[in-house]
Amino acid sequence: MNCIFEPRKSDFHFMHDISQYQDFFIQYLQNQNIHKEPSNLYEPIEYILGLGGKRIRPVLTLMAAEVFDADYTKALPAAMAVEVFHNFSLVHDDIMDDAPLRRGQVTVHEKWNLNTGILSGDAMLILAYQYFEQYEPNVFRNLAKLFSKTALEVCEGQQWDVDFETRKDVTIPEYLKMIEYKTAVLVAAAMKMGAIVAETSENEADLIYDFGLNLGLAFQLQDDYLDAFGDPETFGKQVGGDIIENKKTYLYLKALEFSSSEKASALEQLFTLQLEDNTTKIETAKTIFNESGASKATQEAIEMYTLKAFETLEKMEISAEKKKVLRTFGENLMGRKV
Repeated sequence: MNCIFEPRKSDFHFMHDISQYQDFFIQYLQNQNIHKEPSNLYEPIEYILGLGGKRIRPVLTLMAAEVFDADYTKALPAAMAVEVFHNFSLVHDDIMDDAPLRRGQVTVHEKWNLNTGILSGDAMLILAYQYFEQYEPNVFRNLAKLFSKTALEVCEGQQWDVDFETRKDVTIPEYLKMIEYKTAVLVAAAMKMGAIVAETSENEADLIYDFGLNLGLAFQLQDDYLDAFGDPETFGKQVGGDIIENKKTYLYLKALEFSSSEKASALEQLFTLQLEDNTTKIETAKTIFNESGASKATQEAIEMYTLKAFETLEKMEISAEKKKVLRTFGENLMGRKV
């Protein structure tokens, strides 16, 4: 019979830090033999996967596996599937946005051509599924089921994003739904995949999914905020990009909600302009965001979703040390400048 004071196995399970998970994943990625014939199909895949980025999603998969006492190595194929899928969505997003740059480098469809971008993207989606084949049938089924649901939601989120560009009546609940599907569900699924690989209980897997979902929402709202108010030195993207593209972000929608009808229509008018030089447009929008209280409301929403994520942690049956690791990760995400 177990003594009541016997420490749980999980209390002794060692966890790595974020930079170590990144290193483990990059090493695994570099050992993948993606280069095959025809080279015009596979070279663009190698190219986009090699462009770097923060690798947040695969890191979360490895981290979640260790939270539930599995060795991170077991989660590497699932982490790779998440990263390949994420990059597939970027290749197709860049085509839809006609974006010239991704992570400071030429986008796939610009470097090769449109047809190559479409086809290599398609191949990446299939490649992502292949990584699940390294798991036992039960784990494979659970991973594939979650992955299919998530992939469809990401497509739905992307479609809403496209629809919102031409709509003048987007509501805040609709916007939050869009970023939940477009961004947050993949962060949540990345964490739940680690839990599935570790074969933890369904309840714990669902809790870590919720943790990831709230963190993903906070992450995207933080992205919206940094797009307008980030430091150009550290942000890594063009500051004011959303304003230039007339994107109806949380900041914009809150500014409309809080402004007088006069100020609101001035902002709506501002977000119809396509200009050569956007300096004044960006400054005007930022002033309206600040004066209306939209900036403050966005920061409060970021904090609210972060705290919701932390509340979920409290329900999880894992050691205090592990809760601390996940909490620190969340805090670092919120304090980010990039």
